[in-house]
Amino acid sequence: MSARELVAAGITDPALRAAYTHCRRLNARHGRTYFLATRLLPVERRPAVHALYGFARWADDIVDAPAPGASPAERAAALRALHDHLDAALRGGATTEPVVTALAHTADRYAIDHRHFLDFMTSMGRDLEVTDYATYDDLRAYMHGSAAVIGLQMLPVLGTVVPREVAAPHAAALGVAFQLTNFLRDVGEDLDRGRVYLPADLLSAHGVDRELLLWSRASGARDARITEALRSAAALTRRVYREAAPGVAMLDPVSRPCIRTARVLYGGILDAIEEDGWSVVHRRAVVPRRRRAAVAADGLARLAVARLRARGASPGPAGRPAAPANGSAAGSAAGRAPTRRETV
Repeated sequence: MSARELVAAGITDPALRAAYTHCRRLNARHGRTYFLATRLLPVERRPAVHALYGFARWADDIVDAPAPGASPAERAAALRALHDHLDAALRGGATTEPVVTALAHTADRYAIDHRHFLDFMTSMGRDLEVTDYATYDDLRAYMHGSAAVIGLQMLPVLGTVVPREVAAPHAAALGVAFQLTNFLRDVGEDLDRGRVYLPADLLSAHGVDRELLLWSRASGARDARITEALRSAAALTRRVYREAAPGVAMLDPVSRPCIRTARVLYGGILDAIEEDGWSVVHRRAVVPRRRRAAVAADGLARLAVARLRARGASPGPAGRPAAPANGSAAGSAAGRAPTRRETV
């Protein structure tokens, strides 16, 4: 299936094919929800999404899953090296990092604003130094680079039926909603890394602080104050999902089933957290496989309808996916065919 995606995207250069295949493997291995939703995209656009995910995952692993025994200084050096590779590749230079090779090709093909990648790297750097956030506004500033820009990177690949700047705030909000969901699901694991992503003002409104969370994590004991704080965080996250919701109808119709499926699956994580009794300090909540399969089946049905309608549709406005650059490996075979950080 990977080869079919590459052929459909017109990616013929062996080095590029290897780079995209590496990114696809990262997505399949680490981003189960994201990868499942990606299967609902037109085949020629999937490699670009794998590239975006692969790069984000690689940077995230430098921060959160370094080589055993790696010191903070070594992680910082690895992140700087990745930034240097990114900067060089976005300027048209060579790189030995497969995830950067694929990312730079995708950025060029879809004319993705380079600032989104640089903002992402800035937020990754903060993870090496910042371990908590005093207010939700502080957290939102961090999430602009770690999550909102992921939605903005995706938008040119997905395509829109409205001017891209109209859809952009909703795409950014969906990225933030996904990451807030991850933060809520991973409270216990983040505590083990020395981090508390839920903002202190939200926690303190319910009498919760880092010390109480650490006590609960270590002892396995429950506390009603923590439960109420988690309820509040879930309610906040659902509000952000509602901010994002109008953006789905602004996408290219053949992209909507993918994003709707991702949104429903992630919303299901919030449901699973509640059904598990708000126990995320002690264990990760998991969406049942049967429920995931049902959502995916619904996405496939919607995709079939969208493809049938698209066959007779005329070309859309400028917000649709960009064609490959003239002379690129992608363009030579495909003609005008288009192209946190999720860890479920």
